Amino acid sequence: MDYYIDLILKPDAEMREAELSSKVFTKFHKALVNLNTNQIGISFPLVNLKLGNLFRIHGEQSLLNDLQGQAWLGGLSEYCKMSEILKIPEKVNYRIVSQKRSNMSNAKLKRLIARGNIDEAGIKNYKIKMLSQGFDNPYLDMFSGSTQQNRRIFIEFSEILTKPTQGIFDSFGLSKTATIPWF
Repeated sequence: MDYYIDLILKPDAEMREAELSSKVFTKFHKALVNLNTNQIGISFPLVNLKLGNLFRIHGEQSLLNDLQGQAWLGGLSEYCKMSEILKIPEKVNYRIVSQKRSNMSNAKLKRLIARGNIDEAGIKNYKIKMLSQGFDNPYLDMFSGSTQQNRRIFIEFSEILTKPTQGIFDSFGLSKTATIPWF
């Protein structure tokens, strides 16, 4: 991963930052699916309580060229400023940016009910436990074209690392093992 693109979000009164972030991330996900690659990652260098208005997309120059060639932002491009493909600075740290998932979900509860593995009291306890298991991590809400439902993606950041780790990224540009340059 020698190159990156900075994508600065420019929200306004019509398109608030949270909505814009979610829409841009959804389009980014679709673009990665279209490219059929597991070698592009994303980071959020301005993360604090929220992800911030800077999305940094990491990858090899040829893959980033392919991504830009898709004009993947579509109508959202008026709300964003995209940099050229830039070389990653020589001295950087690294970080794993991954999706944090709960081991409890409504879908899992529905499967337990369908199989008859849980009674009414168990359902109530499961729902209480599921709701109390909230995360403090920053997140994005995504609309799934396949399920026609909104899905919340919680983002988790590892400690700052001094050495990179190779690996693959999922269709959201996130990885449980691969690092991205952090600067």
